[in-house]
Amino acid sequence: MNGSTNQSLRVMSLIASVAILLSLSLGAIANPKPASQDIVETAVAAGSFKTLAAALQAAGLVDTLKGKGPFTVFAPTDEAFAKLPPGTVEDLLKPENKEKLVAILTYHVVPGTDLASQIAKMKSVKTVNGQSLAISVDGSTVMVGDAKVIKTDILCSNGVIHVIDSVLLPK
Repeated sequence: MNGSTNQSLRVMSLIASVAILLSLSLGAIANPKPASQDIVETAVAAGSFKTLAAALQAAGLVDTLKGKGPFTVFAPTDEAFAKLPPGTVEDLLKPENKEKLVAILTYHVVPGTDLASQIAKMKSVKTVNGQSLAISVDGSTVMVGDAKVIKTDILCSNGVIHVIDSVLLPK
């Protein structure tokens, strides 16, 4: 073999190696490893969902959202709960209001795992409480009901969390 052939083989080998590495890297991006924490553990670890965690506990929904799923959760932050009229959260956490609290919380949950790229193509989703939730997109802003999606695709072992800036209230 002459020098030109050796150089061509080396270049082709290098191109093949780069192609293999790129395909493996892109595969990891397209199919990320599932997270090891479930939805509840992920929300608690984030530190900005203390009110949601307390509400899930009061509603008896912790075990459900720690279950197999998969679930898509539109999770309101502590700041989102703070936007509710004064006394609302405290009132909802009372045992006598458990049914209403369950209805509100299950309005934030959709069966299945819907990533942001899928949600942005939808007009509505049917929530676990049975009601539909409108979805609208304006440029890069995605609205779920009256709530703005502020962070997306937080992968969990049993689904995905999308963070929203307001608490969704069913009709």
